[in-house]
Amino acid sequence: MTVLSNRITISTNNTIAKNILLAFLGSIIISISTQIMVPMFPVPMTMQTFAVLCVGMSLGSRWGSISTMMYLAQGAMGLPVFAGGKFGLITLFGPTGGYLFGYVFSAFVVGYMAEKGWNKSFIKIFTAMLAGNAVLYTLGLIQLGVVVGWDKPILEWGLYPFVLGMIAKTTVASGLFSKTIK
Repeated sequence: MTVLSNRITISTNNTIAKNILLAFLGSIIISISTQIMVPMFPVPMTMQTFAVLCVGMSLGSRWGSISTMMYLAQGAMGLPVFAGGKFGLITLFGPTGGYLFGYVFSAFVVGYMAEKGWNKSFIKIFTAMLAGNAVLYTLGLIQLGVVVGWDKPILEWGLYPFVLGMIAKTTVASGLFSKTIK
């Protein structure tokens, strides 16, 4: 496994402590990225997906998904870390909650693919991140449809407006990671 968490050394040489610290830092990065947003209804456009993809690629499947779970736990406990400063279970189980839960699985998929060598070139990184996005949007669209009703324009609200941004963020993130492997 050649993800970032194996390249960082903490003087205590305690791998679990190092990974917990990195996962916590990842959750903070996700929290900060959430506040960079374009308000849209019912799903805002944020830099969260960019951060989640980067956390997954950096920390691997286990610790990347743990990092996103830490982020969700922070919001569930009342910290205003979700888009627009929202928090709580009402947000997790509301229209955008599927995207939030999807971050855990997205980070896992991207991290798993990185562990299996999909972090060796721009194309491989881009493909891994697209796979993570596919998981994220699938779960997000399912919960959006369940909460607001399948008779609503789910794809028009929860996918189509985000495709260009998703491609741009995935391209930038893939470029950043492909530069670090050379």
